[in-house]
Amino acid sequence: MMGMVEMRDDEPTDAPAASVTAPLLPHVIVLFGATGDLARRKLLPGMLHLAEAGLLPDYRLVGVATEELSHDDFRALAREAVEEFGRAKVTDSSWHDFGRRLAYVPTSAGPAGLREQVLLHEKELGREARHLHYLSIPPTAAGPVVRMLAEADLVDRARIIMEKPFGRDLESARALNATVHQIFREDQVFRIDHFLGKEAAQNILAFRFANGLFEPIWNRDHIDHVQIDVPETLSVDGRAAFYEETGAYRDMVVTHLFQILAFIAMEPPTALEPKAISEEKNKVFRAMLPINPAHVVRGQYEGYRSTAGVDARSQTETFVALRADIDNWRWAGVPFFLRTGKQLAEGARIVSIAFREPPKSMFPAGSGVGTEGPDHLTFDLADSSKLSLSFYGKRPGPGMKLDKLSLQFALHETGREADVLEAYERLVHDAMVGDHTLFTSAEGIERLWEISRPVLSEPPVTLPYWSGSWGPVTIDDLIAPRSWRLPFRRGWRTPTA
Repeated sequence: MMGMVEMRDDEPTDAPAASVTAPLLPHVIVLFGATGDLARRKLLPGMLHLAEAGLLPDYRLVGVATEELSHDDFRALAREAVEEFGRAKVTDSSWHDFGRRLAYVPTSAGPAGLREQVLLHEKELGREARHLHYLSIPPTAAGPVVRMLAEADLVDRARIIMEKPFGRDLESARALNATVHQIFREDQVFRIDHFLGKEAAQNILAFRFANGLFEPIWNRDHIDHVQIDVPETLSVDGRAAFYEETGAYRDMVVTHLFQILAFIAMEPPTALEPKAISEEKNKVFRAMLPINPAHVVRGQYEGYRSTAGVDARSQTETFVALRADIDNWRWAGVPFFLRTGKQLAEGARIVSIAFREPPKSMFPAGSGVGTEGPDHLTFDLADSSKLSLSFYGKRPGPGMKLDKLSLQFALHETGREADVLEAYERLVHDAMVGDHTLFTSAEGIERLWEISRPVLSEPPVTLPYWSGSWGPVTIDDLIAPRSWRLPFRRGWRTPTA
């Protein structure tokens, strides 16, 4: 009978962020969805990089998927993946050490077959070995897999990483949380959001709370509005079935953009450790007002309905832009504008904070002040990790002519680019350690579905937009009298030697 697993002395518990320096015990990593796109592009190459960087303990990796593969078949698939998507050239020696640790079991083997394979590797690693279950699977499959782990008796000494989206709405998220909590304690569960694993996203916390210049002005008195903009040039090819079930709002807004919003809006935590940061994020979510459908624009790119696996009359949105409001002392009256979509003009991951403009009456007519919008602090959350602070400055020469200037910083300037872990690599390592800092909680997820209820219950009509554009034209009405930060009037400066 399934029930809440009792605490044992040898079971992992929630760990503070500082524990990342502690030695790790051996792990059997069970990767569900091991033949899928995410596993091939990110997870398998990421595991190899973690191993080569010396950040994995002694480990074995068991792939699980529906395909009937042998161990050697899976190793061949994994080698193709790491050679195609890995960050460094795969040598025979590096592959040999990685490949010998891989095994495979099809889902048709059932709980008994899975348990047999895991225990075989656990015996090789020793009695102290822990389990890390990574569920790289659709949300509808999560419940059955969690129950399978219980039937296989692979819950003790285990942690579980669950991919987004966590449910489709409030009811399904609550049901899935209930299923998970029947079998795993909350401190064993790691709901992943790879955006929070990015070095640049974490730098938002460092920038805000470590610098006396910005924290005092990080409020409604000095900030006019915030934009979180994640346009993509990719189509949904290869993911049509998933996208028809999910759409841009569930796929990106609830799982990624709202999490970044919390990093921007949260109050200073009492410490940079999991419980303190999670509590401040959840306070932001509690203060968010329900999303008003009148403040949402949904779009679908021309040609989407011609994609294999898409309903010819589909109303699934491939684009969404919206306004979110936080009803608390720091942010009352400051709108947060969020935008994401497929087949847009550029691919980017931008957080842009627009500051309130000062009075300009002292400047003569024609000076140029105010003509290029407010001052902005902009974070580029792409892997290149950049930030820019724009401001008005005097143009050299006679008279008072002003130009928009900027101070910029990029990760390459530190000379530490080689130390950066990709998001999935960082988060897998954190889950092994037991560090919840960059993961989402059951309470937070359910609250975000709760505030999404109005727009999910009565979604606005889906408007067409051309591939290569910035979405439906009505997005300008949504943000008026302000303007979207993307596309940039001035690009990032090119790195110099």
